[in-house]
Amino acid sequence: MPEVLSMARMYSGKKGKSGSNKPKTKEKPIWIRYSEKEIERLVVKLHKEENSTSKIGLILRDSYGIPDVKLATGKKVTEILEKNKIKSEIPEDLLFLIKKANKAREHYEKHKQDQTAKRGITLTESKVRRLAKHYKKSKKLPKDWRYTPELAKLLSA
Repeated sequence: MPEVLSMARMYSGKKGKSGSNKPKTKEKPIWIRYSEKEIERLVVKLHKEENSTSKIGLILRDSYGIPDVKLATGKKVTEILEKNKIKSEIPEDLLFLIKKANKAREHYEKHKQDQTAKRGITLTESKVRRLAKHYKKSKKLPKDWRYTPELAKLLSA
């Protein structure tokens, strides 16, 4: 069976970044001082302060001592936000990739001779299209959603 490559290494000969592993425990740690309701309120409060879902998890870990929201509440941050009728139109990872592609495109418009930037635009936009294809299949994006550079400019503004 062929090895499945991650997007990080698809276009390079390198092995990609090493990352940390989540704890193996499956139950809520006993030393967490916050109840499920308090954690849900914190998630909603942090989202209203315009933090992304990944940043909410980092803030809860570093400032409040909650190592994993799903272990503590049984729900992911996005599930908590959806329950409170706060849902983003575009998934967070796709949005960040679109912003990255827009920055690369703006750089390339200023520096037309930068062929590395041109390749970076191509690779980033292909990642956007592949991820969008996945989200269309899983019905997190509408079937008629399409990525365009104009859309990227609107979302980055």
